[in-house]
Amino acid sequence: MVRYAMVSVVAVVVSQVVLFGAQFFWSARVSNVVAVFVSAVPSYQLNRRWVWGKSGRSGLVGEIIPFWAMALAGLLLSTWGADYAAANASRITASSVGQKLVVNFAAFAAFGVMWVAKYAILNRVLFAPGPTPAEVAD
Repeated sequence: MVRYAMVSVVAVVVSQVVLFGAQFFWSARVSNVVAVFVSAVPSYQLNRRWVWGKSGRSGLVGEIIPFWAMALAGLLLSTWGADYAAANASRITASSVGQKLVVNFAAFAAFGVMWVAKYAILNRVLFAPGPTPAEVAD
């Protein structure tokens, strides 16, 4: 759980920095999509290798597709949050930087909702340890 949390911190920092910077060039929606895809790559690799100790080739059906399906769910939820925040941020602050921070907070909060469910899925299904050699021999 601690390693998973540490990987989440890395992913959040990457995502938040990319999201904030991208908003100077693109809409909140496009910026969030870019941020999620950029942060998903190190998140997948760190979770797979460091948190769950998997090595070798990734399985398409057993690892890659489920991971990206969860990333897509987070993307949809956080993009909705970012869009909603962008549409209403001017009611909270007149500052352009403040409005971008409101969008960042909304995306962060949306991913917070997904965090616990994603951990359970990753731990119990996606990167669950296989049987030990002793179990296979029995």
